[in-house]
Amino acid sequence: MYMYHRWWGTFWPTGWIVFGVGVVLLIVFLVLLAVSLFRWAEGKPSRSKRGALEILKERLARGEITEEEYERLKRKIEE
Repeated sequence: MYMYHRWWGTFWPTGWIVFGVGVVLLIVFLVLLAVSLFRWAEGKPSRSKRGALEILKERLARGEITEEEYERLKRKIEE
């Protein structure tokens, strides 16, 4: 006995299975995107602070600022 359905073509609900897999994949993609964006946004300030300290050290090494200025600016960056 062979049953035919006008949307799926056969008795088995393959259309719903494909739709369900698509929805699951979309949800997984959106969760991964949200986690990636959160991690990117969370890590951004620490990188810029580290970059600022590195620049400050380079300026001290080149003699552009004194040690007192270095310490003052370092405290200000770390606040």
